[in-house]
Amino acid sequence: MERILGIFIPFVHEYLDDLLAMPVVLGISLQVFRWISPLKDGFIFTKTQILIGVAYFAFLFEFLLPMFSPVYTRDFWDVVCYGVGAVFFHRQINTSPKDI
Repeated sequence: MERILGIFIPFVHEYLDDLLAMPVVLGISLQVFRWISPLKDGFIFTKTQILIGVAYFAFLFEFLLPMFSPVYTRDFWDVVCYGVGAVFFHRQINTSPKDI
């Protein structure tokens, strides 16, 4: 939208990537685990595993990388977006067929 149509929405520009990070990364990871797990579609991540994913992203992108590169900046709201995305993933994507 920004490049082609010239539409710039500040919130979307700054936080959409962070909101989608956990659903995308955890969703892809979940699919891979379902391919290799004997439980297949019944495999779901625990809340602890999801929390570890959020903590890993927060540590890497909001603490470690900004120390070594000016391309990355620390932003508390990015961590909040990771958390919101993780909650969405847990409630909407991380389900087994018996939960539906």
